[in-house]
Amino acid sequence: MSQSSAAGALRNPELLGIYCNDHLAAATGGIELVSRMLGVHRGTPYEARLEQLLDELREERAGVRSSMAALGLPVRQYKQVGSWVGEKLSRLKLNGHVLSRSPLSDLVEFEFIATAVLAKRAGFETLREIAAVDGRLDAALLDRLIAQADKQHEWLADARREVAGRIFGGDPGPADAAADS
Repeated sequence: MSQSSAAGALRNPELLGIYCNDHLAAATGGIELVSRMLGVHRGTPYEARLEQLLDELREERAGVRSSMAALGLPVRQYKQVGSWVGEKLSRLKLNGHVLSRSPLSDLVEFEFIATAVLAKRAGFETLREIAAVDGRLDAALLDRLIAQADKQHEWLADARREVAGRIFGGDPGPADAAADS
């Protein structure tokens, strides 16, 4: 049942609860994936940026939780657990190597997290639209998280291209130059 209210006011809080819980679960999975990536990339040029990304993802998850609390939306723990288990199961995927880590794993992980950052950004944009009509949300925080997601995606796109170049050859060049071609 949808809640109908004045134009501009928050509508469908039950659907928003589902939406936010899905984004919260995805944040949990992203934190797990980046934690694993960090373990793999210790001592490499990616380590510092992955550490920063992990800290930012934790902060962003807290931001989603605080937004949900401000709106009175319940956190569904089963979705958090499901996302955590799903990330662990994703490690069993076939990638051309049975007993060792494939170089393809690096590429797939960078591609996945880069795509997830875009989805996360869309979620922050949605919450930002709600903040325009509901003062319980912190619009400044959401603006900052959107900008942060843009910076994350820029770095991840470059890193993904570097990994692809290392595996398959070619000169990855900067991601923005590739978008122009």
